[in-house]
Amino acid sequence: MTTQARDSTPQRLHVWDLPTRLFHWLLAAAIPAAIATGMIGGELIVWHGRLGLFVLGLVAFRLVWGIIGTRNARFAQFVRGPRAILAYLRGEWRGVGHNPLGALSVLAMLGLIAVQIGSGLFANDDIAFRGPLADQVSDDVSSRLTSLHSLLQYGLIAVVVLHALAIAWYVKVKRENLLRPMVTGWKEVPGEVLDTATDADGAEATDAVQVAAGSEAPGAMRTVVAFLVAAAFAGALVYAVARPVFGSAPSAVPAAAPAAPAW
Repeated sequence: MTTQARDSTPQRLHVWDLPTRLFHWLLAAAIPAAIATGMIGGELIVWHGRLGLFVLGLVAFRLVWGIIGTRNARFAQFVRGPRAILAYLRGEWRGVGHNPLGALSVLAMLGLIAVQIGSGLFANDDIAFRGPLADQVSDDVSSRLTSLHSLLQYGLIAVVVLHALAIAWYVKVKRENLLRPMVTGWKEVPGEVLDTATDADGAEATDAVQVAAGSEAPGAMRTVVAFLVAAAFAGALVYAVARPVFGSAPSAVPAAAPAAPAW
């Protein structure tokens, strides 16, 4: 194994772009609000549905942004294989951004949220809430998805709590503030973390992010176009899903029959 000379001088890298940070904080606000309005119910159930559509748009945007967005936002950049996960568990992984286990947690959370949203679109409590796509399936299927939606909310609560505990653990034990980079976009990284080690096969043994790769920013025009594409896809999806409820004209009310003559 050959390794480049290491430099411990901290370097400031831009690790999270603005769209990724906005997605993170909007989702962090929308998920608890959606859970709370769903549990309280009553008149707030309307907002529960609206927040669900908002989260649908956020997740749709992130999925597209994870493919065509800036380098560090792409799933291909931070979703790692078994070797990197083992290296991380052995304490040998060095990198910037999501660690291999953190990347898996991101995918798991997005997947759980997607299933929760999908079930909610077809849900129907027979009282105050009816998902925008509930009429597209049978009552039996709608009831099953409603039960699934109610059950998964506890799983979602658990994931949110574990996410918060993991952040607290990083701050307390590893002395690493994960929130500051998600606010500012910048992170102070020791120089040795940015060294690239290669094994005999030429693969990155530590899966480190190089300086050039971590700080490389695509052209402004490309970033804007990618953002507009992701936002347009998210908006179109939400509109297509919500149209049965909000986009159609109200059902016509039959006119009352003329009153019979008094005689």
